Amino acid sequence: MFAYIVKRIAVAIPTLLILIIISFLLMHAAPGGPFTSEKKYPAQVLANLNEKYGLDQPLWKQMATYVWNIVRHFDFGPSFVYKDRTVNEVIAQGFPVTLVYGSISFVVATIVGIALGAVAALKQNTWVDYLAVGISIGAQVLPSFVIAPILVLVFTLWLGWLPGGGWEHGEVRYVIMPVIALSTAYMASIARITRSSMLEVLTSNHIRTARAKGLPEWKVILRHTLKPAMLPVVSYLGPAFVTMITGSVVVDMYFSTGGIGRSFVDAALNRDYSVMMGVTILVGALTIFFNLVVDILYAWIDPKIRY
Repeated sequence: MFAYIVKRIAVAIPTLLILIIISFLLMHAAPGGPFTSEKKYPAQVLANLNEKYGLDQPLWKQMATYVWNIVRHFDFGPSFVYKDRTVNEVIAQGFPVTLVYGSISFVVATIVGIALGAVAALKQNTWVDYLAVGISIGAQVLPSFVIAPILVLVFTLWLGWLPGGGWEHGEVRYVIMPVIALSTAYMASIARITRSSMLEVLTSNHIRTARAKGLPEWKVILRHTLKPAMLPVVSYLGPAFVTMITGSVVVDMYFSTGGIGRSFVDAALNRDYSVMMGVTILVGALTIFFNLVVDILYAWIDPKIRY
């Protein structure tokens, strides 16, 4: 198992380095620049700005300096738009917000989705199965940009139960609607994957053998069905978790949470390339890390994968 983990880490590190290099090259290949605007700067002012931020150096030297600062100091450099803030400060302000409501959304979506899918599989072709599948399909066809305004309309404008926006250091009443809006579609996908996987496992030979030996049904489900049925679910949970904790633009826009998704959009609109690079690398690093975690869980659930 240790050798398997070392191999996966050895693959993850160069993958992250390639991601940084490609992102840097694509960002510089885009037309315009961080100081391009409707009102043109005088040539001398533009030259001074480029010199200050190192943009007058050859591209390979800019990239080498950028990668070295990340590797050595975990420094993404200064923001081109917010003169008194660095990219690290922008990320440090927005990422904890999305980490809170994203993690809660992940837990809610996972627990409810697995429970809903398991019940549907165990009660196949009954009204419980039809109800669970109906809820899953209905939730999946309602994306967050549809659910978010509906939640505000119902719970804020009509009922007055919850605030329509803000964060207030993560108070419960400010977290409820963002979590519902973000977790609903993922919950539906997890439920459908769990149901399909469990139905396949329930018809396998080792389940028939366990039942033939007279094991109680709860032991058959918990010990022999759930573990192999979780393989496709685990493969989905890794990328889903990254997507949820790195911020939803829709959630940040509708509920004004101040998360990192809004920072990324603002950086794109303002041509703040350093912030865009920082957020892109953060998302990529988290994706690589959690894919590594998924691979390790895969190897733990199914020992055949280690070989």
